[in-house]
Amino acid sequence: MKLSLEKVVQPLESKGGSPITHGYNSLQSPMKTTLFSSKGTPTHFFPSHQRSHDRVAAIDMQSNSSSGNNQPQTSHTSTSRSSDSGEACGAGKKWASKLLSECARAISEKDSSKIQNLLWMLNELASPYGDCDQKLASYFLQALFCKATESGQRCFKTLTTVAEKSHSFDSARKLILKFQEVSPWTTFGHVASNGAILEALDGESKLHIIDISHTLCTQWPTLLEALATRNDETPHLKLTVVVTASIVRSVMKEIGQRMEKFARLMGVPFEFHVISGLNHLGELTKEGLGVQEDEAIAINCNGALKRVEVEERNSVIQLFRSLNPRVLTIVEEEADFTSSRYDFVRCFEECLRYYTLYFEMLEESFAPTSNERLMLERECSRNIVRVLACDEENDGGAGECCERRERGSQWFERLREAFSPAGFSDDVVDDVKALLKRYRAGWGLVLAQGDHHESGIYLTWKEDPVVWASAWKP
Repeated sequence: MKLSLEKVVQPLESKGGSPITHGYNSLQSPMKTTLFSSKGTPTHFFPSHQRSHDRVAAIDMQSNSSSGNNQPQTSHTSTSRSSDSGEACGAGKKWASKLLSECARAISEKDSSKIQNLLWMLNELASPYGDCDQKLASYFLQALFCKATESGQRCFKTLTTVAEKSHSFDSARKLILKFQEVSPWTTFGHVASNGAILEALDGESKLHIIDISHTLCTQWPTLLEALATRNDETPHLKLTVVVTASIVRSVMKEIGQRMEKFARLMGVPFEFHVISGLNHLGELTKEGLGVQEDEAIAINCNGALKRVEVEERNSVIQLFRSLNPRVLTIVEEEADFTSSRYDFVRCFEECLRYYTLYFEMLEESFAPTSNERLMLERECSRNIVRVLACDEENDGGAGECCERRERGSQWFERLREAFSPAGFSDDVVDDVKALLKRYRAGWGLVLAQGDHHESGIYLTWKEDPVVWASAWKP
């Protein structure tokens, strides 16, 4: 995948630059913020101390853990994994997860005194440039502070605006190429989906792929190569990209030009269309997508369904069914932020579990000073705020902001109301296994088990499922 992608997107020369700055002014400068009080009287949080530096503070806090209930305790683990920037997140229940969980419970219980103590403590220990625990503490602290002060919506909009201003094709290209080089997190779904699409559309002369994802078309160069080498006549391919995230719209023109250039190089008759300006996927129509009767249709959803509002998901799936595709491919990350969305503590624990795995993966995949790693972590910070601190009922229906992930088993129950599982052939599974061998140890592939054995395949990291891929037919 990497080699094919580079034919469309030439690697950008490293321009160096300073690490991405990141901080919370509301926590780092003196600021008076009213918190709710369990007794109904306003209390205030004054974060007037600067953050202590690196691991010295963490060691001091752990050594004093017996002096108070709110102090982090020394982690008791029999094994651990080390990296250049510190011990891996997954090496037992360490101080960050303990303190963060205590703070989440205090917020749920509206215990203002405990909230103030824990926020101050986390502010002293957290750092977006520290080890894995310090990074988790830093990004979850922001979300907890926003939740406690009911400022999540404002914070999320600010973070998104800043990200959009700094977003460019060159920066996005460099980030995606590097991430695909060191981790199969995205390429796993690309290879699985492309295999299912090619098999479902085999022998057809007019193909129409409706791509609903936010991966900047990095999935399609290898598919174009495969079409160019088919034994029969090279088919005509129409690629319609549906964009709902505003941060992606600005780069689609250049991506389209490069895709068209690569298709000419491969000798594949090609059309490229972009549909943008949608508030949510429910606004899609058959006419708007330009679907023709003589086209063999494939719908590809990579990380897109989590951005659909929970109440609208079944209707969007029915919309896909009305297009009568030959195949529907779904790729989603394996986490459940939906069933617990009205239980803050449960949702927090699941969010912390998922992002601990993700941050551990980033720590072991990238160099400690990698700017690409910092960019991915900063993207996580926006998502964490969105999940934990934003009131979905007052977000104006901005579907692109939704981050309510569901597990593969949950998506299976939704999808089988309109589709039948198509599964992946042995050839596709073998291709995915071959892909994983290119990466460092720790990655694996697991087939769905039990009642959902036909539901798809899972990418695992250190035996924990992290990404789910599946294929469906009408």
